[in-house]
Amino acid sequence: MRKILGIVFGFWLGGLLLAAGADTFQLTDGTSVAGDVVKYDDNGVLIRTPDDAYTNVTWTMFSQGALKQLEQNPKIRPFVRPFIIPPAQQRPKEQITIQEVSRLEEPPKTPLFAALFSSSVGLVVMFLIYGANLYAAMEIAVFRARPIGMVMGVAAVLPVLGPVIFLSMPSLSGPGVEPVAEAEAETMAGPGVTPVTTPAQPPAGIHIASSSWQQTPSTTTEKSAPQIYRRGQFMFNRRFFETKFPAFFSQIRREADRDTVLLVKTPRGQYETQRITRIAANDMHIEVAHGEARQEVMVPYGEIQEIHLKHKDT
Repeated sequence: MRKILGIVFGFWLGGLLLAAGADTFQLTDGTSVAGDVVKYDDNGVLIRTPDDAYTNVTWTMFSQGALKQLEQNPKIRPFVRPFIIPPAQQRPKEQITIQEVSRLEEPPKTPLFAALFSSSVGLVVMFLIYGANLYAAMEIAVFRARPIGMVMGVAAVLPVLGPVIFLSMPSLSGPGVEPVAEAEAETMAGPGVTPVTTPAQPPAGIHIASSSWQQTPSTTTEKSAPQIYRRGQFMFNRRFFETKFPAFFSQIRREADRDTVLLVKTPRGQYETQRITRIAANDMHIEVAHGEARQEVMVPYGEIQEIHLKHKDT
């Protein structure tokens, strides 16, 4: 019994001595940890507490006093020193030198148009706008059935304003209108194209004409007045030709439609159409007579001014 009591007393006394020899470290959160440093590295230390437990403590968790306490150990000093904040009087005084740098000079303030013409990018933009102005003038001339040269000349002198003026004017058609010069029309016309002549204007208003497949044979074969379709009164597109002139899409036409032709009038001239070979969303290909032979010509919808459905001999 005495031996057992002696062993227990020895363990108790050793624990007291171990606790008395353990170091206590203050932490930044106000708590403290007591024990012996068992292991240390760049991340922190491993401490064995008096109750024979192990805990990892990083360097940033130690207070400045605890870091200075750990600095007393020469082996731990290289790991602890970077986390110790020196007093203000011991900090090295560094002088900050501000060096002058080269700065870009601001361009002088100039009006908008002067600034556009003073740079290469501005010149390119103005050139594109001017080209778009001339192209718009050509399209307006075709749409309003006016001389292309005159409209583009006015647009060249009065950009933007000139095309707007012609666009707001009504289309040229009807009696009293000066036709396009024959020499100019012959120059612009291609093979199998006859010069453009402006016929008389029919009464104004939207007209709904029946197509060839709706007519009786006796009506079609008679040499009656041609049916005239003009821009502004009709919208020339793919659906218009498919619904109005279905007989011109087949290679062999019916007896009732065999002697009819389509006269397609554009600023380039007049096309006597025998057959519509191909049709697309923006243009169509027509077959025109060129002497004894026939030739296929592409006609954009935007250039068509008039279409006449007539008998061959009228």
